[in-house]
Amino acid sequence: MKIWASEHIFNHPWETVTKAAMQKYPNPMNPGVFGVDVLDRSVDTDGRLHSTRLLSTEWGLPAIAKSISFTNMVSVDEKLTYKPHPQDPEKTVLTQEALISVKGVSLSSYLEGLMAKTISVNAGKGREAMEWVIRRLNTEIEELAATARGTIRVPMAAAVADK
Repeated sequence: MKIWASEHIFNHPWETVTKAAMQKYPNPMNPGVFGVDVLDRSVDTDGRLHSTRLLSTEWGLPAIAKSISFTNMVSVDEKLTYKPHPQDPEKTVLTQEALISVKGVSLSSYLEGLMAKTISVNAGKGREAMEWVIRRLNTEIEELAATARGTIRVPMAAAVADK
């Protein structure tokens, strides 16, 4: 078993980051994620949301793993925790942990190490995706605010054409 961990600070408030986390997929940075299923979601006694999601992916195993057909013996359990930054309410701390397990192979330690490197690269892409979602959400909020102020007019022809 291989354990991988990382910490990242987003320069956005916790509320913004958690909204983005719930809308992270699909995104252009992680095209290998083709499905997200919520297996369990609950709020604990401290008011913290716990969500267990199953991501269906084709992010690719190292070539050696594919060549020896051990794909059904690979397990990755990942935990992401978002917390408000303890000193700055305009920032959010993301802690990522992954347990990587390859079973029944003499090369399991080597393969787990390769997968940890892949997870590290994909984590960077995931952070880029979060920034992409946050920009998209901020743009939507700005457009709604402008519409409410009456500074943006939606042409009637466009609204009719969409029907």
